[in-house]
Amino acid sequence: MSKTSQQNTTAETNGVSVIYTQAHTSGLQQVPQLVPVSPGGGGKATPPSKQGKKNCIIDRNSDEYRQRRERNNMAVKKSRLKSKQKAQDTLQRVNQLKEENERLEAKIKLLTKELSVLKDLFLEHAHNFTDTVPPLGTENTVTNSDGSGQ
Repeated sequence: MSKTSQQNTTAETNGVSVIYTQAHTSGLQQVPQLVPVSPGGGGKATPPSKQGKKNCIIDRNSDEYRQRRERNNMAVKKSRLKSKQKAQDTLQRVNQLKEENERLEAKIKLLTKELSVLKDLFLEHAHNFTDTVPPLGTENTVTNSDGSGQ
């Protein structure tokens, strides 16, 4: 299969041109690609939400400006309080985990000592058991007082 593609450039929108490329397989797919129109390239397209705000200048003495500043200040306070609370919660959780870790390490030490003691007891018992029981396969003949061996 040969890779053929056709490009059709549409009109400029916000300093960005859209190029539609047809795929080589079916010839029906169109893939839009955003390409900066300026020859230097590297520029960023302005999002639609920010476009109208650049031209709008608000008087610092107006009620609208004071209301916006007050809402912004409240939002900043709320955000900072939330951040402080999150930091405190994280610190509290860290301390809880440290305490739990210390408890678990102490439990590990205790269980390790207990295991060591139990191993020693087992080995001592196994050693004593092998001394008192003869190995399997050897016959124990009991000699009677008359020396008959039965």
